[in-house]
Amino acid sequence: MEDQRKYMSAEELKEHNKSGDLWISIQGKVYDVSDWAKEHPGGEIPLLNLGGQDVTDAFIAYHPGTAWQYLNKLFTGYHLKDFKVSATSRDYRMLVSEFAKAGMFEKKGHIALFSLTSVALMFLVVLYGVLRCHSVWAHIGSAMLLGLLWMQSAYVGHDSGHYQVMCSRGYNKVAQIISGNCLTGISIAWWKWTHNAHHIACNSLDHDPDLQHIPVFAVSSRFFSSITSSFYDRKLNFNPLARFLISYQHWTYYPVMIVGRVNLFVQTFLLLFSNRKVPDRGFNIAGILVFWTWFPLLVACLPNWPERFMFVLASFAVTSIQHVQFTLNHFSANVYVGLPTGNDWFEKQTSGTIDISCSSMMDWFFGGLQFQLEHHLFPRLPRCHLRKVSPLVRELCKKHSLPYRSLSFWEANKSTIRTLKTAALQARDLTNPAPKNLLWEAINTHG
Repeated sequence: MEDQRKYMSAEELKEHNKSGDLWISIQGKVYDVSDWAKEHPGGEIPLLNLGGQDVTDAFIAYHPGTAWQYLNKLFTGYHLKDFKVSATSRDYRMLVSEFAKAGMFEKKGHIALFSLTSVALMFLVVLYGVLRCHSVWAHIGSAMLLGLLWMQSAYVGHDSGHYQVMCSRGYNKVAQIISGNCLTGISIAWWKWTHNAHHIACNSLDHDPDLQHIPVFAVSSRFFSSITSSFYDRKLNFNPLARFLISYQHWTYYPVMIVGRVNLFVQTFLLLFSNRKVPDRGFNIAGILVFWTWFPLLVACLPNWPERFMFVLASFAVTSIQHVQFTLNHFSANVYVGLPTGNDWFEKQTSGTIDISCSSMMDWFFGGLQFQLEHHLFPRLPRCHLRKVSPLVRELCKKHSLPYRSLSFWEANKSTIRTLKTAALQARDLTNPAPKNLLWEAINTHG
């Protein structure tokens, strides 16, 4: 009966927002996820970031309909007092429901098959170019093709991390390890750890790890106050080194993107050999060992050190296009400080993302992620549908007076450089003295 229900206020719910005492609300029903958080497939961080509030939209975005049946055992018996749904959330949920009824979340096309086949063919061509050809240009061409292979393999890893691309969960996990760890040298466990936090706290300066690049980059002058990263649980010190590097970040942006892959390798090792709880740590380490076996051996097959250097540099340069793409989607979008809130899911995603407009012929090259807003709103939606739903998302944004930014690749680059230049000039302002602290915040993020 309605009058026999137990209720709690939103303020009371907010008190349960920490590890060991973590409650959330979904459609007005309050759940205790304190113990479940440590077993949560998406990690504990997303739950901690949204703890103590209603998370209905985020839950709907990330979970299939079959997940609802598992909530009952977590139900506290409480309902949220004065629970209301905003007009934006209502429309968003209706859109998700329509996609589900149309079977769009299950209809994945043959993207994974085509992508894995293309990756396998590219790998064979790279091997032939290095092992059987003697021309320097053939070797450089092989390196560039390897960079493209890394890009496409990363997209497969990304897709399999958001939804099941194979016929079973076991095969899906194998696809993740092969496409991520074995072929690119970047751990799928590291990617999940950072990526889930990024999606939940999109463009939060202190909660989104994808914006925390001190001392190399700062997209906002708010970093100059040495804010504390909630994700890494450490202060991002804006010291003299950071001031110097950031002062020229609009010049160093592209060169850093070329060698940025090295940092991803380092982050992978720091996580896998840390004290943190890492799902499937053994499989991840085994996959990384596979990469660090075949890649050095392949490079060693080249006849001399100059060619080896050019090979590595060329492969890194091509795959840096992907690194640039990911930063274009967020660096010049709106930012904020603080925790995300569960009741403005749609608004936060529209505020923190930028789409890259291009022809449908480029969907394969960009992995569908040029539709960044669509992906953030519907992370379980296979990439073959993102172009189709784009007009619906644009229409919904227009209806609720929310931004829908879609820039050409060139314009997105210009916008990002403008953002970096603005922060760089602010960093040079001598009236804003830097604290006296030292070195390597970007590398030593795990403590």
